[in-house]
Amino acid sequence: MKTLKFKNGDQMAAIGLGTWKSKPGEVKAAVITALESGYRHIDCAAVYGNEKEIGEAFNEVFSKGTIKREDVWITSKLWNNAHLKQDVAPALEQTLNDLQLDYLDLYLIHWPVAFKPEVSMPEKPVDYLSPEEAPVHETWNAMLALKKEGKAKHIGVSNFSIKKLDDLLSKTDEVPEMNQVELHPLLQQNELLAYCSKKGIHLTAYSPLGSGDRSEGMKQENEPNMLENDSIKSIANKHNASPGQVLINWSADRGTAVIPKSTNEGRIKENLASDSIDFDKEDLKQLADMDQQYRYVTGKFFEVPEKGYDNIYDE
Repeated sequence: MKTLKFKNGDQMAAIGLGTWKSKPGEVKAAVITALESGYRHIDCAAVYGNEKEIGEAFNEVFSKGTIKREDVWITSKLWNNAHLKQDVAPALEQTLNDLQLDYLDLYLIHWPVAFKPEVSMPEKPVDYLSPEEAPVHETWNAMLALKKEGKAKHIGVSNFSIKKLDDLLSKTDEVPEMNQVELHPLLQQNELLAYCSKKGIHLTAYSPLGSGDRSEGMKQENEPNMLENDSIKSIANKHNASPGQVLINWSADRGTAVIPKSTNEGRIKENLASDSIDFDKEDLKQLADMDQQYRYVTGKFFEVPEKGYDNIYDE
């Protein structure tokens, strides 16, 4: 299994289990299956609404003693309504309680967008806090304090553009250790990858399979289906693999982490085995030629110009 190495020597397995959209009643079994099948990287977030059930899975697996807590990389994310500096530590405490853990391996600022503390999902502009009311660098400094306390061994961000990273880096000496963003052959983000590599920031790819199980309200018309893409299918046939395995290995092959979500036992195991595909030059060229800068998760749902959020990804 490929791994990503951090400055202090810690290593994170490149392929992890994503838990966004994993339903209560299904996610516990999925996490247990994943861990028992060899996964050592689980990606969570407070807003997914399933951390309590994931915590039950962790407790069940770790109490058996075969798989130890320290062998598993566990990530979670700070939700947008806890960006004020006094709200960051309580938010992490809640996540640790829900996940039944003493610490996280990685804690991320989920979006470069802030809501009022009482708002879990905004409905109108007044529900937001502007970047001036909740400066990202203050949220970041509160995250740094949690790292110093050992509550989160590593900290980073998610959905940050080069511009937003540059702005944060101008106000801190501590570079984010991770940026979790949408990445797949239709959205390769080569500039962001090069920038992050230069700055020592790892990338994790979310929605690597196109996130086809998103709610209809989040979808655009005529979205491309990467699992049905002719190029992906021909590469999959050539390597006796599934299209999903090709897409997952594409991310791991670039030196990024990747977190495909599944609650299906067979698919969970198949996704982990993606690592064994060995692309040749022809495959890599075919995959490189697929880039369309196409986003499945547009971020437009958080664009509120009157509160200072007019272009989430700065594109």
